Amino acid sequence: MSILGTAAYTDTATLPEPVARAVELAARLGFTQSCRPEQGRLLQALAAGATGRIGETGTGCGVGLAWLLAGRRPGVRLVSVEREPERVAAVRELFADVPDLEILHGDWTLIDRHGPFDLLVLDGGGNGKQSAAADPDRLLTPGGTLVVDDLTPLTTWPPTYRNAPDTGRTAWYDHPALLTTEIRLAPDSATLLATRRP
Repeated sequence: MSILGTAAYTDTATLPEPVARAVELAARLGFTQSCRPEQGRLLQALAAGATGRIGETGTGCGVGLAWLLAGRRPGVRLVSVEREPERVAAVRELFADVPDLEILHGDWTLIDRHGPFDLLVLDGGGNGKQSAAADPDRLLTPGGTLVVDDLTPLTTWPPTYRNAPDTGRTAWYDHPALLTTEIRLAPDSATLLATRRP
């Protein structure tokens, strides 16, 4: 989820087909916080490496989900969780013809029942980004990838957020099961990528 992320899509004709459909849905519903194109292209590339399951929290109107769909291999299962029932219904309808896709309605913790995942995207700014919430030992396959997005780029160490220690970020760097790095996708956007140790 990115503030004004939907507005970053100015030409849907150049997008993968599922992404264009999801962006149009987000615009029609007035949902402004879609995954930005920079993040989407990263998700598409990472999805291509998954061989079993992909998970996502914070479906929104399905833009990030659509990027994952555009990159995943045939037969790879994709599960996404959204807490807003209207969005769940709209995205289920949008992708009703897509096999091996399940969109769950409820709190992000529903993702626990569907792992472990080769790729897990913690999206939507929810509790999944906090240190004690999402357990990579349980949610990721050995060697699996965790994506924590919608961060401001790191400028100091240790990182701070609103003049306080950024424990939402350092928890992933310090987690003993993970090897974590940060990539800057745009001047104002960064993503953490973590791999679960074998």
